[in-house]
Amino acid sequence: MLVGICNVTVRMYETNSLKSKRQIIKSLIERIKARYNVSIAEVGEQEKWQLAEIGFCCVSNTNKHADSMIQSVIKFIEQDGRVDITNCSTEII
Repeated sequence: MLVGICNVTVRMYETNSLKSKRQIIKSLIERIKARYNVSIAEVGEQEKWQLAEIGFCCVSNTNKHADSMIQSVIKFIEQDGRVDITNCSTEII
């Protein structure tokens, strides 16, 4: 059993309050949950209204599949026009 872990920091330029930030992040997280079989949550930068840190993980039996799932989620986040990825770290254990 392998676990793929990814931590992504995103910046939002169109937010002007924590409420609008949380709406964007909640929407993004729910869309990822619905499309991919990963566990995901906002894990940091919760009081900054233009930054968010999102962590997600997946379980697989092959390195290739875990990496593919992580890259698919990262690509999905990149294609969302509301956020820009500023930092991304991945690990497969």
